[in-house]
Amino acid sequence: MDKAHKFKNTLERYIHYRGIDIVLHLKDGKMVELDKNRQMEDDVVIGNLAEGVVRIPLSEIRSADFFAA
Repeated sequence: MDKAHKFKNTLERYIHYRGIDIVLHLKDGKMVELDKNRQMEDDVVIGNLAEGVVRIPLSEIRSADFFAA
């Protein structure tokens, strides 16, 4: 299993756990903290932020931090 596929599987599994806080680090240097109402469709992470709904393709994500809430 390659690294990208393993990352996608891990991220998708943790997106479904509501007790985990997720912070995504994007390739453009931005950080996005996902709320508990998040989901993943194909290769896109969808989150609701104060600014509205964001759709982040996996190709734009550099890394992710997971925190137990």
